[in-house]
Amino acid sequence: MAIGVMATTSAAAAGGVGTVLTAARNLRLQGCGGHPGIRVALRDSGVLDSAALQWSRGADLKGAIGQSGYREEQSAALHISGDASPLQQALGSGLCAQLTDRNFTDLGSVQRGHDTWIVIAAPFAPPAAANADEIAADLLLRINRARAQPRRCGSKDFPAAPPLQPSARLRRAAEAHSHDMVSHNYFAHEGYDGSTPAQRVAATGYRYQLVGENLASGPESAAEAVAGWLASPGHCENIMDARFSESGVAYAANNSGTPRVYWVQEFATPR
Repeated sequence: MAIGVMATTSAAAAGGVGTVLTAARNLRLQGCGGHPGIRVALRDSGVLDSAALQWSRGADLKGAIGQSGYREEQSAALHISGDASPLQQALGSGLCAQLTDRNFTDLGSVQRGHDTWIVIAAPFAPPAAANADEIAADLLLRINRARAQPRRCGSKDFPAAPPLQPSARLRRAAEAHSHDMVSHNYFAHEGYDGSTPAQRVAATGYRYQLVGENLASGPESAAEAVAGWLASPGHCENIMDARFSESGVAYAANNSGTPRVYWVQEFATPR
């Protein structure tokens, strides 16, 4: 999400882009506008400097960030011009929420004449493929903690359910579907080839009585994925369904284009 904000000041023109970063870091520590300060580093980003330069030349903000090669989860920007107020006051008025948000870690700016363009962003930070085993185990642990307690999913009440056991074959089915969605840029239970969750599970050699599938697009951690599923009645029902006894989990992230992370959890009961 890109947000453009306009303000008026001459302080930036006097101090240059180094002063912008210093002022931004000060506000981040001190807090502003009712937001408490945070001790999370704000990095100087040459890539976002480039984005700010393109924006200053008339490019659309989101397009400028994309052209710079920076992959953002969120971004915000501020154009400072004129001679109305000090730099730190302008930053506090225009970018306070982002400066005090720990997810926003990178800042770039450019000065041209008496105008300064500032871009602050939260980077796209998908879970690393190298951590797949650890993350899959963490997600299943969170799912089983949820199953261990009675839960209301939408309008339905569910008693506690036994823990799900990990299945290598179900994980292969989940991996295949997550990578297929990334490769073909879609998000659906039906595969690009028209396959159903049950067909994908059967293709691994798993002999099932019952199959279910949860999908998520966007979460960058197992905790976020599970929280989203538990807040959705249909996904929550799959999680709490005591008929399921085994599970396989996988995720995949794209390497270019609009940032996306796809999560897949297969549920099944073997014959």
